[in-house]
Amino acid sequence: MASTQARLGQQALALLDVALRVPCIFTIDVIFNSYYDQGSGWAGATGKVLVRVLGVLISTVVLLLSQKALFKFYTLFLAVLLGLAAVLINYYATSHIDFYSAYCKAALGFRLLPRNGTTLWLGMAAVQLMFGIGYVFLLNLHSVFAALVVLDIMIPLWGMMIELPADVRHMTAVISGLALALNTAVCLAMRLKWFYYSCRYVYLLVRHMYRIYGLQLLLEDTWKRIRFPDVLRMFWLSRVTAQALILVYVVRAVRKESGDAAGGATEGSSDAQGYLFSWDVFWDLTSNLIISGCDSTLTVLGMSAVISSMAHYLGLSILAFIGSTEEEDKRLGFVAPVLFFILALQTGLSSLDPEERLVRLSRNMCLLLTAILHFIHGMTDPVLMSLSASHVSSFRRHFPVLLVSVALFVLPVALSFTLWHHYALNTWLFAVTAFCVELCLKVVVSLTVYGLFMVDGFSNVLWEKLDDYVYYVRSTGNIIEFLFGVIMFGNGAYTMMFEKGSKIRACMMCLHAYFNIYLQAKNGWKTFINRRTAVKKINSLPEVRGDQLREIEDVCAICYQEFASSARLTPCHHHFHALCLRKWLYIQDTCPMCHQRVYIEDDGRDRAAFSNNNGGYAAPQDAVAAGPPVQGENPHGQPVAELVPNGAVAGAHAAGGPAGLDDLVEDNDSIEYDEDEWGTQNGSTPIEEEYINDDTDSTED
Repeated sequence: MASTQARLGQQALALLDVALRVPCIFTIDVIFNSYYDQGSGWAGATGKVLVRVLGVLISTVVLLLSQKALFKFYTLFLAVLLGLAAVLINYYATSHIDFYSAYCKAALGFRLLPRNGTTLWLGMAAVQLMFGIGYVFLLNLHSVFAALVVLDIMIPLWGMMIELPADVRHMTAVISGLALALNTAVCLAMRLKWFYYSCRYVYLLVRHMYRIYGLQLLLEDTWKRIRFPDVLRMFWLSRVTAQALILVYVVRAVRKESGDAAGGATEGSSDAQGYLFSWDVFWDLTSNLIISGCDSTLTVLGMSAVISSMAHYLGLSILAFIGSTEEEDKRLGFVAPVLFFILALQTGLSSLDPEERLVRLSRNMCLLLTAILHFIHGMTDPVLMSLSASHVSSFRRHFPVLLVSVALFVLPVALSFTLWHHYALNTWLFAVTAFCVELCLKVVVSLTVYGLFMVDGFSNVLWEKLDDYVYYVRSTGNIIEFLFGVIMFGNGAYTMMFEKGSKIRACMMCLHAYFNIYLQAKNGWKTFINRRTAVKKINSLPEVRGDQLREIEDVCAICYQEFASSARLTPCHHHFHALCLRKWLYIQDTCPMCHQRVYIEDDGRDRAAFSNNNGGYAAPQDAVAAGPPVQGENPHGQPVAELVPNGAVAGAHAAGGPAGLDDLVEDNDSIEYDEDEWGTQNGSTPIEEEYINDDTDSTED
């Protein structure tokens, strides 16, 4: 219970921290979007520029304050507002209110104050008393000064109650206001020391972090500390909400006035309600809100933050639906807003006219939708492949992933059909269509590979051609995707040269050319070369079939399956499936059992010691002549001898004949090697040979 309350308290403080930083964003946005007349002379223009710079600087400093300093700043700011409100109420009451014959009427037609003089005085006294107590509490004044401040605020009302002359009442209100202003100035001046030390502490902390961690980590820490995405999100939502309320009120007021002018107030109000909730009015209101929601750089950032939140929860929902737990797939909330902001900068969204801005925003959202669908496919494809490769037979496990894959195929088709039905062909429509076709192709490739793996899972016989078919399908998809990348580069170049070019578009084209064209072609060619080399290595090994295959009383050491139709024999006399060995050779050029080189271009090179799958030894003819053989025959009827260098055999016999040799075999089999170590020694003497030589040398000593 205590932990729950503590967590709720922390969440409330975090929410308050974000809410208190939002006015700074509003202030900066208003300053950047406000226009001033430059014809007022250089002095006036310079003053206005200085005021703007000072406002942006103060707002930025307040935005970057720590939570404790931010709360203290707003405490002082709220105290100043309460004091100012109390002074204004006293001045307005002494100048414009007659307790016995007047009342206040607001611009909207509502009576804010009662007509009865006593009730009005008591209400104003209660309000002023609340303002005075709040002012004293926020400034943390002592009891004597607190009583004097409250008395100073209440004196003008007492003058009105005893009906002092108008000039005296007005002078009393002015003196009360000056006294309160002087007290406020003294209290703020006494806190200048705190302000100085706070600024110095922040400066030293920032300098320390910059020197130790660098600028990047400093910016990341500040970004997280002030919760900048949440601040932008609340700024945009509150701005749009306020504009929506204003637009709704204006529409109702205009409709009501038009109905009253027609002579039917009741009918006009009923028509206003129907008009307000009609489709045309709803579309106009929504369009205006969307247009005003991206009219500046800060509002575009706020919209990006909202899109980030929506994409994040969409990604989490899809991951939960398909049953994926990959942390890397949770980056949709980062990719979507970055792409949206880049598209907005690339097209100059905030600087366009309202109607053109709405059209451009809709086009950017279509491009963003296709990018999100591509990312979702990247989330579902590994899950689909893992289910097919692991031969999971549960329908409930396969159905969500297949449903998302089908949706990823249907949605681009529907989007392309809708856009082609309403718009003529242009570069934007061509780009969206290309992305949709590319996504459909990816889905078809994924489902085809999924089907091949599922067929292999239900088959009782090893399908040695499966890897070839998967490679052909994926290669075809990658080639078509590469062609689409080249076409999209040409489309972007045409748009930049003949429609609208910008530096950001040129940078994006360079990034596209590097990542989607150059790197993709490089990786594809590397895969092709590795595969061709592996096939060449496999074809150079002898194939065992028929009676010789049945004599092998062992299984493939890679997949642990029996040899059904054929097997490949390595130079070290180990048997593997051709498909299994080829996949192994994609990674490294050594035997999975003894780590000896599998493919050696020089057939006359001396080979190191090796063991077959059963732990026995076999030697070529040169090794037989080089050292004394071990009695026995191999499965092919040839003499079996230890394939070791001369020193190794001599050392083994010096250590005690066959017993020493058996110990050597056990030592050799117990060695574990790291894959990276083997990868760095493919072109050198095998490690078994070095180990055996060292072992025998120590034995001779």
